[in-house]
Amino acid sequence: MRERQFVADMVKETYVPKMFRVKQIFPRPKIEPEEIPEIIRKLLNDEKFASRVKPGMRIAITAGSRGIANVALTTKCIADFVKSRGAYPFVVPAMGSHGGATAEGQKEILAGYGITEDYMECPIISSMEVKKIGVNEEGRDVFIDKNAAEADGIILGCRIKPHTAFRGPYESGMMKMMAIGLGKQYGAEVCHEQGFKNMAKNVPMFGKCIIKNAPILFAVPTIENAFDETCKITAVAAEEIEALEPGLLKEAFSYMPKILVDSCDVLVVDQIGKNFSGDGMDPNITGTFCTPYASGGIQSQRVVVLDLSPETHGNGIGLGYSSATTKRVFDQLDLASMYPNAITCTVLGGVRIPIVMESDKEAIQVCIKSCNEIDKTNPRVVRIPNSLHLEHIMLSESYYEEAKRNPNLIIESEPEYLPFDEDGKEVKSEIAGFHDMAIFKQGVTL
Repeated sequence: MRERQFVADMVKETYVPKMFRVKQIFPRPKIEPEEIPEIIRKLLNDEKFASRVKPGMRIAITAGSRGIANVALTTKCIADFVKSRGAYPFVVPAMGSHGGATAEGQKEILAGYGITEDYMECPIISSMEVKKIGVNEEGRDVFIDKNAAEADGIILGCRIKPHTAFRGPYESGMMKMMAIGLGKQYGAEVCHEQGFKNMAKNVPMFGKCIIKNAPILFAVPTIENAFDETCKITAVAAEEIEALEPGLLKEAFSYMPKILVDSCDVLVVDQIGKNFSGDGMDPNITGTFCTPYASGGIQSQRVVVLDLSPETHGNGIGLGYSSATTKRVFDQLDLASMYPNAITCTVLGGVRIPIVMESDKEAIQVCIKSCNEIDKTNPRVVRIPNSLHLEHIMLSESYYEEAKRNPNLIIESEPEYLPFDEDGKEVKSEIAGFHDMAIFKQGVTL
């Protein structure tokens, strides 16, 4: 017996369509992991960068909270370079309020990505203490991690990609790593307090103040392709960040994956999590934007979230932009890690709780049933494993003819009903190989 049997009865006759698997074709420039050490070594041995790291210096290297491809390896390569110059590196978690806004939580996030003291062979110094390092051009105080501020130098390890809540020349990248990441909870809060309407102005304004007043040496940003793989690594001197980051952001935009159908009635997202996006699911993909200051992604009437990734440690931020979810998700939620993130960025919608259904099937059914002006006998449903891994997705049979005509979609299976278990609680993992793909490596239970 369901806890809310009447609700289950309301949707039990709602038709869930047959689904088929497709492979989406995207450009795939790629740097193999074994190539990374030599690339970073060559970049940083250039006199422009090498001359800035002197024997005996204590150098802070930033590491963020995102699931960046090869992040442990690239961070270690930077640390190894610092040591080769006779200096002493240490890693600083640069992730604003993430990890529950605690030093222990932030260090735990890094460990989940393989960034440990044993692997890095250098200390990881995690603290939420900040230090005022200057005043920006509007007269507002600027703060960064105290340990980084008091180091002899700071090297920014980061990824450049489009932001999920605003548009501008500087989105997620070097400027944001300084303004928000290094700002820790307090500094991030100061930067966010004017809201996302002003973030395109505030991120570079705070970032430029940090470049001027903190010992920023250079950055080693990466760009990823549509397959969550490293496709570019470069090095940018501190004084060149302002000029060069906008061009790198445009390049990152060009590699973004997407769902290769424009719209659907219901979008099914198997997992959300901070390892996929700061918003749990990247609205540049899912269309679930938390502010009116950015747009894009697939257009849908309803979004259903079936599970959280293990790597997100219960942080279900972004769930609030879905229409329905499962009791499995609800039971995993760690509000102590979700709320500081939302309060700090001043956007509360992402931590709201949507309709909670007891099974995967019911969560999908309630979304289909509540759609307006659609063909309930043949609903358009798109299913993705998460917002980061989009090579293999599923489409309902209503898309079959369209998929056959699209040269960037390869049909990999015939339409079949989703194989729910006996009570509809879970979608079985053997569904047409969907979760057996190498790209789906987050340990989902579906």
